[in-house]
Amino acid sequence: FQMTTLGSLTPSTTVFFCCDMQERFRPAIKYFGDIISVGQRLLQGARLLGIPVIVTEQYPKGLGSTVQEIDLTGAKLVLPKTKFSMVLPEVEGVLAEIPGIRSIVLFGVETHVCIQQTALELIGRGLEVHIVADATSSRSMMDRMFALERLARTGIIVTTSEAILLQLVADKEHPKFKEIQNLIKASAPESGLLSKV
Repeated sequence: FQMTTLGSLTPSTTVFFCCDMQERFRPAIKYFGDIISVGQRLLQGARLLGIPVIVTEQYPKGLGSTVQEIDLTGAKLVLPKTKFSMVLPEVEGVLAEIPGIRSIVLFGVETHVCIQQTALELIGRGLEVHIVADATSSRSMMDRMFALERLARTGIIVTTSEAILLQLVADKEHPKFKEIQNLIKASAPESGLLSKV
């Protein structure tokens, strides 16, 4: 009998993982512009709330570095990789240094490859994983849809950027609430999540 994962989030026990948001993917990934703008919001939120950010780039020599719209200021780690999963020794090293870490908020591309493999490895290590559906995409919407369904069935929380940011502040009296509210004033683009396939 498996308890449902409730997925509570607190800034001090959370790390954001930004996966492979690279230049070469721009023409290939569906809704990439939307994904970039939501990714920016998430990283601004992480900076406001003091949440560590880990960024990977899949084979940047061939695929280019992270798109310039995404501000990586203050990221704890920006790491090139060839493995699809973000769970690399350097990343494990950073996670080991964070006391009481419980939750990973994961977004980027591609949903069915690097995101899926990262998420499965992380829950295999006993962490709770939140995938930001409106900041995660693939070249094919079929692959994206089946990946999100599969991940949800394994107890990974598939959610949205606005839900994540408001869960992290938790209270209108939070000192950063106004600034977070400004980030989400305009609703996030739905990035094809509501379209009938």
